Amino acid sequence: MKGFVLGGVSSGVGKTVATLVTIRALDRTGHAVQPAKAGPDFIDPSHHERVAGRPSRTLDLWLCGEEGLRRNYYRGEGDLCVVEGVMGLYDGDRSSTAMVAEALDVPVVLVVDASAGMESVAATALGFREYADHAGLDVDVVGILAQRAHGGRHERGIREALPDDMEYFGRIPPDDRLEIPDRHLGLRMGEEAPLPEEALDAASEHVRADRLLEVARVPPRPVEDRPQGGKTGKRVAIARDPAFCFRYPATVERLGERSELETFSPTAGDDLPDCDAVYLPGGYPELHAEALADAPALETIAERAGEGLPVLGECGGLMALSESLTTVEGETYPMAGVLPAEVRMCERYQALDHVELRATDDTLTASAGESLRGHEFHYSSADVDSDARFAFETERGEGIDGEHDGLIEHRTLGTYCHVHPESGAFDALLDGL
Repeated sequence: MKGFVLGGVSSGVGKTVATLVTIRALDRTGHAVQPAKAGPDFIDPSHHERVAGRPSRTLDLWLCGEEGLRRNYYRGEGDLCVVEGVMGLYDGDRSSTAMVAEALDVPVVLVVDASAGMESVAATALGFREYADHAGLDVDVVGILAQRAHGGRHERGIREALPDDMEYFGRIPPDDRLEIPDRHLGLRMGEEAPLPEEALDAASEHVRADRLLEVARVPPRPVEDRPQGGKTGKRVAIARDPAFCFRYPATVERLGERSELETFSPTAGDDLPDCDAVYLPGGYPELHAEALADAPALETIAERAGEGLPVLGECGGLMALSESLTTVEGETYPMAGVLPAEVRMCERYQALDHVELRATDDTLTASAGESLRGHEFHYSSADVDSDARFAFETERGEGIDGEHDGLIEHRTLGTYCHVHPESGAFDALLDGL
C-alpha cells in the first residue's frame, strides 16, 4: 500500500481539514483511502473515519516501535494511505511526524498556511526541507498543499515562487464551513461535528490528486509479525459510547482476535453484559457525568469488581471507576466507587506527554518489573486515599500523583495512561483470564 504524510508547519495550521479534503479528492479518483494519524490521537482519527469510511490507523514510534508502526500501517485496508501528522513536522522528541515519515520511508507533503503570503510560503517550505539535514533525519519534503489560499494571482504567486524540484499539490480555499469546533481535549469528535459534504467536495476540486498518487511510495514491510497468542474462549465487554470513545482500532482488533467481544453503552442505560473482563477506554465522562451516575452498568461493574472480575479503565475509564467526579462547574456526581479516588475536572490540562511505566508488582497488564509505554492527556486530577495502592512507577510522565500510575483494587486497574496493543498490555490481560 503506497502512502504519504501530510505534515504541518505547526499546530493549528489546518492539517486535519487538509487531510479530510485530500481523502475526498483521492476518493474521486476511485482509490480506496486508508487514513492514518501520526501520534497518539483519538479525535482526529474520528474525523478521518467519518470521511474515509474506515478506521484510521495510529502510527507512533514511542507507542509501537518501528516494527510495530509498520505492522499497524500494513493492517490497513485501502490501496493508498494518507497519514496526518502531529503538531509541526519536526516537533516531538519521541515520535515526531518527521520520525514517522522516516520510519515508513514515505514522502512528506507540507501543509502551509498561505492566508497572508506567497513567496514566503515557498521560503517556509524550502526551510522545512533543508532542516531535515540539520536534524539528522532522512525526510523527503516533496512539495506543499497551500491551506487557506485563494485562486488567481494568489495561487500563481505561490506556485511561481516554489523551487523547480518542489511540487505544488493544490490548495484548500478559505471557507468558514471548513472549521471544526474544539473543546478542552482538542477538536470535537467526527460524529459530533462532521464537515459538510458539499464543502469537502468543493475544496477537493483544488487538490491535485493525480500528483499525490504519483509521489506516494510503498513503505518497507515489517521484518516479523507480532507473536500471536491463542484464542482464550473468554468474553470481554468494551464500553462504547460518547463517554468512552477513545480506543485504538488495533486494540479492538487484538481483543477480538483472542476473545469474544461484547460492546455496551453505560450512558444509554445498558447494563454490563455477561463477561470475563471489562475494558473502559477513555473519552468524555465529564460531559456525561449525570447519565453515568444513574447508569446500571457502573453499579454492576462495582459488584462484579468486588467479586474479582478483571476491570481495566484508561483515563476516562479511571474516572468512571472512581468514587466521584466533579465537573468544572462544581457539580459532583457519584461514580462506580471501585477505586479509592475523587476526580475533579480542571480548567487547564494536567498532563500531556508520552509515558513510560514500570510495574512494581504483577498486575492486569504487566508482570512485575516490566515496562509499558503509552501516552497521557487529561484535564482532570485524582485525589487518592492515603492508603491507595499503585501498580506502576512513572519513569516518564505524570501518572496519577507525579510518581505513580495505575490505581488497583481487587482485580481492577485504573490508569491515566493509554496504551497501544503493541505494548503487550492487552495480551497480558487476556493471558491472565
